[in-house]
Amino acid sequence: MLVLPSLHDPKLAALFKSGKVGVIPTDTIYGLAASAADPQAVARLYALKHRERKPGTVIAASAQQLIELGVPAETVQAVSVLWPNPLSIDMLVGGNLEHLDQGTGHCAFRVVADEEVRAMLAMTGPLLTSSANDPGQPPAENLVQGQDYFGDEVDFYVDGGNRSGRLPSTVARYRDGRFETVRRGAVTIDETGKLL
Repeated sequence: MLVLPSLHDPKLAALFKSGKVGVIPTDTIYGLAASAADPQAVARLYALKHRERKPGTVIAASAQQLIELGVPAETVQAVSVLWPNPLSIDMLVGGNLEHLDQGTGHCAFRVVADEEVRAMLAMTGPLLTSSANDPGQPPAENLVQGQDYFGDEVDFYVDGGNRSGRLPSTVARYRDGRFETVRRGAVTIDETGKLL
């Protein structure tokens, strides 16, 4: 079982770009992660989570990375003023991203505020993430808990220390210029998109 000591490890970008799936510390909690641009890696991540019709969250270093991934530029530009933040915005996506949306037509995206995670994403490109846990169980807050959930089913782990006490990202649905909070988390947003 490959364990990398930090998000700075130079092997990390090559692992994601070669289609590997791992457990990493994100800006909030530990997450299962795969390259968002790799449909096969994304399919494997979803299979590991044993769930359908519930898309994960794509994390990125910048709004530009999301546009390059294929997220509609007009939508990204409309919400990018809210980033970087622990705020995941659920948006409608086009057919070129159907591997991400689990057949729902939408997916959540976040430009992270954590500088270490952003530096990693600048090297790896956007990653699809989902909390590191089995359905109905609490998310992993440290490396050992992540290993307990996934064992050798994933290709690697990254040790990011203890993530306990961190709030998950807020999730807001964006439709027709309005925001609706789907899950309360680290930040609060009103329906106009103002951070409170």
